[in-house]
Amino acid sequence: MIRDAYSIALDPLLPWWLIAGLVFAFLLLVGYALLRRARGAFLRLLAGMALTAILLNPSLVEEQRAYQKDIALAVVDRSPSQSLENRAADADATIAKLRETTQKFEDLELRVVETNGGSDHAEKGTQLFDTVREALADIPQKRLAGLVLVTDGQVHDVPAAARELGITAPVHLAMTGDPNGKDRRIVVTQSPTFGLVGKSVDVTFQVDDLGSPAQGVAPVTIRRDGQQIADIDAVIGKPQSVPLDIVHGGQTVFEIEVQKSGEELTLANNAAVFAVNGVRDRLKVLLISGEPYPGERTWRNLLKSDPSVELIHFTILRPPNKQDATPINELALIAFPVDELFDIKLREFDLIIFDRFQHLGILPDEYFQHIVEYVKEGGAVFESAGPSSAGQFSLYRTPLEQIFAAQPTGEIRTQGFQPQVTPVGLRHPVTADLLPAGQDKPSWGRWFREMPASSSRGVTVMSGVDGLPLLILDRVGKGRVAQLFSDQLWMWSKGFEGGGPHAELIRRIGHWLMQEPDLEEEDLRATVIDGRLEIRRQSLTTKNEEVTVTRPDGTTETVKLRDDGRGRATGSLAAAEQGLYKVADGTRQAFAASGALNSKEWSDPRASAALLQPLVEETAGGVQAVSVDGQPTWRRVPIDGAMAGSGWFGLRQNADYTVTGVTNMPLLPAWVALLLALGLVLLAWRRESK
Repeated sequence: MIRDAYSIALDPLLPWWLIAGLVFAFLLLVGYALLRRARGAFLRLLAGMALTAILLNPSLVEEQRAYQKDIALAVVDRSPSQSLENRAADADATIAKLRETTQKFEDLELRVVETNGGSDHAEKGTQLFDTVREALADIPQKRLAGLVLVTDGQVHDVPAAARELGITAPVHLAMTGDPNGKDRRIVVTQSPTFGLVGKSVDVTFQVDDLGSPAQGVAPVTIRRDGQQIADIDAVIGKPQSVPLDIVHGGQTVFEIEVQKSGEELTLANNAAVFAVNGVRDRLKVLLISGEPYPGERTWRNLLKSDPSVELIHFTILRPPNKQDATPINELALIAFPVDELFDIKLREFDLIIFDRFQHLGILPDEYFQHIVEYVKEGGAVFESAGPSSAGQFSLYRTPLEQIFAAQPTGEIRTQGFQPQVTPVGLRHPVTADLLPAGQDKPSWGRWFREMPASSSRGVTVMSGVDGLPLLILDRVGKGRVAQLFSDQLWMWSKGFEGGGPHAELIRRIGHWLMQEPDLEEEDLRATVIDGRLEIRRQSLTTKNEEVTVTRPDGTTETVKLRDDGRGRATGSLAAAEQGLYKVADGTRQAFAASGALNSKEWSDPRASAALLQPLVEETAGGVQAVSVDGQPTWRRVPIDGAMAGSGWFGLRQNADYTVTGVTNMPLLPAWVALLLALGLVLLAWRRESK
């Protein structure tokens, strides 16, 4: 739209300061004449004014102005909370009404942008104003007629003041959703990230009925790794603390769910899922060494170097039935505490290691039976065999026979051999990573002694001379047993022929015996990382390379896993939903928690103008609950007028323009002004001469 506009411009013939001086001097003279009541003073004043007009050189300026359309910006919230009730439909209706109205205004343009509120709703909630700033960057502020926010009001990045947005136009809130809605939620106010295995951790939570008085109790169910462990009645509106047991190492997933109430906007906030990492306290290891040999120091150094291990070490230097003239005070510093170790405090140990131990009558069969029961109840035993294991003093000739997977043949092989990882050992987590990736044959040094044995059960993960079992791992009841049929491990520690991974091997065997989750040979893990569910399956077989994933909403999906050849198979899929994911392979199950512990997006799903009210009031905008009160009407209002009223929103008229052309015309030609001035001077002179 092009219109003409007129104005008067001055183009002085002399500098302003000189014109001001002349005018001041002239006014003094005229003032003096008026004071003296001289004739012609008034005519002199008129003549002076005419001369001043000549010096100012006024002209009439005609501008051709092209007026620009104002722009109304509407931002539509499409975050997850907008899926509740009829909020999405109400938002669509608001935009449709706004489009219909603005089409009637020739001087107004409507721009509509939509936003999903950001990618991290659980942590940050709805981030609406990032989109607002991007849209405003393309709009000149002089043309902004108004900012219309179509949202339920649950916006979590509201600026403190309108100046942060750089706008003066009104901000209107067309609020979707019922502000009188009600909802029940559960909030975990305190939860640990780790806990000691065998101990409990305290978790504090609170159940709230939003929009209703806090009264009564609500049933709450607590699950651990998908299994229900407790049902309690929680007092609504008050924090409640419960102890939760950590029963295994590694990640434990807990889920606390409150029963839905009669009026619910969403069930997304009725459950809280969180993970606690189980860690063991210092592991208590009992090491009993038989006759001294070079490898004894290796065992002790390995175990003492681990700060998580509390080692108790005894070495049997002399059997009790040996008779000689050695004084009693020189036989030992302390007496071997058989009763205390193998009866009273046996179950305080996490692992018992027999290193080249001989059955010489030091321990009665009764105590060996205690060890058998200790293993079956969840304990761990590791036997590192020596030459005596092949004869009549072998531990296999005790009640420990019940828990040993292999029986010594009575031979001793003293030839050089290179320990090998068996095919199943290449898939077992204890030995799979002893060899570099892509390498199936070892390059480590040789050993020179092995006590052959025949295995009846267990898993042979390493072999020795002629493929005979060298390292066997077995499960007995709730416990575990490992047997190493050589006492030459120390040669690796000395670097013979390049040495070998002795420290890593012993560490892995020990942690497997103490049931560390990372070394489970049959295991299924699931973790949500950066919006993806990462699945890892550890197995000695490849028979099942598919898993079924159950999402938080109950839908299922099959995921094909990729086997890396070392017993691990992995897979992943997108995990955008917040909540508990369940992964099953037909035998085992794994659980993963996704999203923040207490989602900001669902912390209060009710429609509310409270967060946006300060910004709306600062800009003189308006608020209307379109889901309850219907759609507002839209008006064009002057820049200094009211911007909102009962049932209507105003869009400011800025009248911004650009100048396309300018024409200058003198108001008074110079010759006319000069004749006028001279005429007045002559009249004044004539008047004074009479």
